[in-house]
Amino acid sequence: MKAMQLTGVRQMELFEVPDPEIRNDDDVLIKVLSVGVCGSDIHYYVSGKIGSQVVDYPFAVGHEGGGRVIEVGKGVTRVKPGDRIAIEPAMPCWMCDQCKTGRHHTCRNLRFLGCPKQAEGCLSEYVVMPETSCFGISDAMSMVEAALSEPLAIGLYAVKKSIPMQSAKIGVLGAGPIGFSVFLPATSMGADKVYVTDKIDARLELAKTAGATWTGNPNNNDVVNEILEIEPRGLDVVFDCCGDQEALDQAIEILKPGGKLMIIGIPPFDRFSFSVDDMRH
Repeated sequence: MKAMQLTGVRQMELFEVPDPEIRNDDDVLIKVLSVGVCGSDIHYYVSGKIGSQVVDYPFAVGHEGGGRVIEVGKGVTRVKPGDRIAIEPAMPCWMCDQCKTGRHHTCRNLRFLGCPKQAEGCLSEYVVMPETSCFGISDAMSMVEAALSEPLAIGLYAVKKSIPMQSAKIGVLGAGPIGFSVFLPATSMGADKVYVTDKIDARLELAKTAGATWTGNPNNNDVVNEILEIEPRGLDVVFDCCGDQEALDQAIEILKPGGKLMIIGIPPFDRFSFSVDDMRH
């Protein structure tokens, strides 16, 4: 099969590689029909690593995907050949203490699609995933939407883990796919006012169309003062969706005392910095 692989920093090549095979009873062979590009994929492309996760070249990225089932292992019951599916990239062990308490996402032996030293990504013609990573979709859902289900799940999870949204005043810093996957569920759950920032004006226009209370570009707007002029008591919760130190500093300043900060964005650096004095409040 063909696979698009990283071969060096800012380098990618199309290779002919062996087709993946069913090896376990719960394996599912998938024809990949759509792949999204995550910010983490871009980090691997630009710098070859995210923290301790360093790429060994050549390596295929990609973990947001949709496809069609080609073949299944003899123990598979959830899907069958021909089914259209969305791919869950996380592959927990189901055996460790974290998995047994329902925290599959913090599995001590977690393997993640397209993560260096864990699993080759789905930027290829075919991929094999365990049955538990395959979710059937209806004919009404497009393959593009199937690929978007993974980032949407991230945003939805963050909203559910934050605070009750009814009448909440929230900030969304970063209006890319993850930002919108926070913004849209939050408003559907009753968020009263949504303040959105991004450095790309087209994204801000889209946010306005979707009902944002206020939008601002940090390159042109005094984000902190403009939001606090409207909400002098601060916001109930702020979602950092860009992994940027400037955005985190702004988030702390626009939160009310006792407000909640949800950090979702993956930064290109190894450590965040916070003011201890501000964080105490």
